[in-house]
Amino acid sequence: MKLISLLFIILLRFDGTTASLVKESSDKNTVYVCGSGKGKRYHLNENCRGLKSCSAKTIKTTREQAQKEGKTLCGWED
Repeated sequence: MKLISLLFIILLRFDGTTASLVKESSDKNTVYVCGSGKGKRYHLNENCRGLKSCSAKTIKTTREQAQKEGKTLCGWED
């Protein structure tokens, strides 16, 4: 089982798009918010379904900062 997981990780590193997703998801402190200032949620993935309705630019921030602003985790991701 561990060998299969290791091989999967190695293969992902050779594919640029999936490698960036692995890197992104490994940074648990990075979150994304809608830049309009009206959003009440933060998102773990910049391609989250909950951000589709955001008409402003998506902003990358920290989970701590988003929570200080009163934002909670998006319902699609919990």
